[in-house]
Amino acid sequence: MDTIRDSAGTDDDARLAREARWEEQDRAASSATRDLADVPAVEVITTTAVHLMSAAAIKVGLADDPAAELDLDEARKLINALAGLITAAAPEISDMHARSLRDGLRSLQLAFREASVIPDPIGKGPGEKWTGPVN
Repeated sequence: MDTIRDSAGTDDDARLAREARWEEQDRAASSATRDLADVPAVEVITTTAVHLMSAAAIKVGLADDPAAELDLDEARKLINALAGLITAAAPEISDMHARSLRDGLRSLQLAFREASVIPDPIGKGPGEKWTGPVN
């Protein structure tokens, strides 16, 4: 009989612990939502673009240990995503923001071309579908 009671008590404890974790996660999500509500869209877009640029730069070999971090397949994906974001967002953000993002994107595209053993044809490199040829 005590075994049954102990087992039930353990189940209740586990359930209560799960509920407590869910409530804590819900509070954290609500707090993050409130924080994001205060951030202007331009800042969210530019921050996202900077994160994509940083990740792409590492994968293109522009970081501290290029031999270990070079991954052109991953870099291509990141540069494509960055080009799509910048192209779509450019009309919505100021020219000042868009210009600097485009400059960073172009630098990454050129670095990708330089790092490639077999370069893509002009106009077929990462992001060039959205930006046009980069050479």
